[in-house]
Amino acid sequence: MNDQLEFLKTVKPFDVLPDDVLLEVIDLLEDVYYSKEKVIYLQDESKMKGIEILVDGEFEAFFYDSGQNKRLIEKYGRGFCFGGISVLLNKKKSLRTVIAKKGTRVLFLHRNHFKALCQAYEDFFHYFTAEFGRLMLNDEYAHFVKPNTTREENFIASDQMYSRKIETIDPREVISCDSQTPIYEVARIMGEQKISCLFVKDQEEKIIGFVTDITLRDKVIAKLLDINLPILEVIDNPIVSIDDQAFVYEAILLMFQNKIRYLLIEKNGEVSGVISRNRLLSEQAQSPFVFIQSVKLALTVDELRQKWQKVPEIVFQLLNRGVKSEIVNQVITTVSDAIAFKVIETVIEEMGEPPAKFVFMVLGSEGRQEQTLKTDQDNAIIYEDKANEHREEVREYFLKFSEKVSGHLDYIGFSFCTGGFMAKNPKWTHSLSHWKRNYESWMDQSLPETVMNFSIFFDCRYIYGDETILEELKDFLYEKLDKPLDRFFYHMANIALQFEPPLTFFRNIRTFTQGSQQVFNIKKTMAPIVDLVRVYALKNKIFKTNTGERIEALREIGIFTEKQFHELMQAYYYLMGMRLKKQATQIRNDKAEPNNFIDPKSLTKIEQVTLKEVFKVIKDFQLKIKIEFTNSIFG
Repeated sequence: MNDQLEFLKTVKPFDVLPDDVLLEVIDLLEDVYYSKEKVIYLQDESKMKGIEILVDGEFEAFFYDSGQNKRLIEKYGRGFCFGGISVLLNKKKSLRTVIAKKGTRVLFLHRNHFKALCQAYEDFFHYFTAEFGRLMLNDEYAHFVKPNTTREENFIASDQMYSRKIETIDPREVISCDSQTPIYEVARIMGEQKISCLFVKDQEEKIIGFVTDITLRDKVIAKLLDINLPILEVIDNPIVSIDDQAFVYEAILLMFQNKIRYLLIEKNGEVSGVISRNRLLSEQAQSPFVFIQSVKLALTVDELRQKWQKVPEIVFQLLNRGVKSEIVNQVITTVSDAIAFKVIETVIEEMGEPPAKFVFMVLGSEGRQEQTLKTDQDNAIIYEDKANEHREEVREYFLKFSEKVSGHLDYIGFSFCTGGFMAKNPKWTHSLSHWKRNYESWMDQSLPETVMNFSIFFDCRYIYGDETILEELKDFLYEKLDKPLDRFFYHMANIALQFEPPLTFFRNIRTFTQGSQQVFNIKKTMAPIVDLVRVYALKNKIFKTNTGERIEALREIGIFTEKQFHELMQAYYYLMGMRLKKQATQIRNDKAEPNNFIDPKSLTKIEQVTLKEVFKVIKDFQLKIKIEFTNSIFG
């Protein structure tokens, strides 16, 4: 008995139990021996009678995917306690398939005795919930644990779209010409080769641009340009490429986001071919990307409104298929960008060409490409500085222009911002020089309320117009960030500390009353991650706006370790997935306005445990930013 007592003291979480309790447990243990290799549990089928502590031999645990391939294989040996998570959190069914190797000996404890220990000793119980929360932060693990859902109306192509790589699609050969080739010769080559896109190379054989049928129509024929001029005079940009190991959906999103029709494919760093957007879309006969294309072809504001009303159904189905929430965010953003673009084009057509170059930019979650289904307008306009005699004329045009754009967007479903952070507000439609003074004031004369109110302006992203205007503003900010801005960063860091994750001392989820429910606000729960990542990005002059891209860039320069990178990414996008699913369900099933309130009782035990682990991650990062930024001034 003494040997078994000493052994149990080495087994987690039995090591937290008193000796007298362990002696009682020993009397309850049954010795089980597996004389040959056998499957002892099948994932989500086998009902577990209790837990097993390995004494000799080995367990191999894994998930089977739809092709009956073993995934996430793990091996456990002496001293490992198996089955606690399944008994407590998966309705007594084994989460994974388990094979006991030949010669394996275990000590078995019936689930009733195990549950009694969990009820009597909180630390013993929390070992299993915390371990499961940690495991669920692994996207692949979480994917296999999530229950299957029925497929409904098909807005989505087969799952292959999310697992299929570019290398499986045969690209076309890249046909090119020299930059000095006459325009008429280029047209002849395109006719002979029966191609609609010809790439253009410089003297060093580097691809510098391309020409399409549309290029020749708009830049040559329509303008009666001399066809003897070199093709260099009319080539289009940008040149965008993607590795052949990327996924199909990544290629399609890249093309929509860069507004391009052709994508160069690279293999081992070398261009191996070209693929068109039409080709990719034709392989995805029913997909969100075909839907995005239909948005771009809409002719009226009413059509755009109808398109936006279909987005919740698409989001619901994507999430149910296990598509990552960051990809769902990108789909929502790409649709809303396409709608905004069409609205702006419509208003310009109605009002006439603008009297100055300008950029229409989006802010906040829209700027970060992290829109959800409860979204309002956060946007602004920057126009070029004009001579004094034209200033009023220019300003009058853009104020009227922004009023119309915001009105259309509100009608479509993007409601007016309650805080007034919209281009239709005269405060947020101004010249470039005025905007530079805005940012300079916010950073130099930093006050807590100023930084809190205007932090969303550091998440600005181009939608329409002359992008060089926004680039000039970013260059200005880059120079400003070279100067000491301790007070500014102190207040920025404090924003990330304003809201604490709703976790009580006893590891319960803290709630408040909303109607007849006890809820927490998931948007506010996510805010500290957005805020702390923004601080680190600005401090290190990273001008990416997307939270995930910022985290990755900070990892690349050593600000976050590999472990911190994965923790932050998994925590943020787990919350995002939960938020999107709740909103899509409210619109789709409840026919109700979406909100950001979640009742913990509506969550499964698995989701509750994972949520608590996410809250711990956020608290740890808040401590990190508190030490690194707020103590830098008032240590």
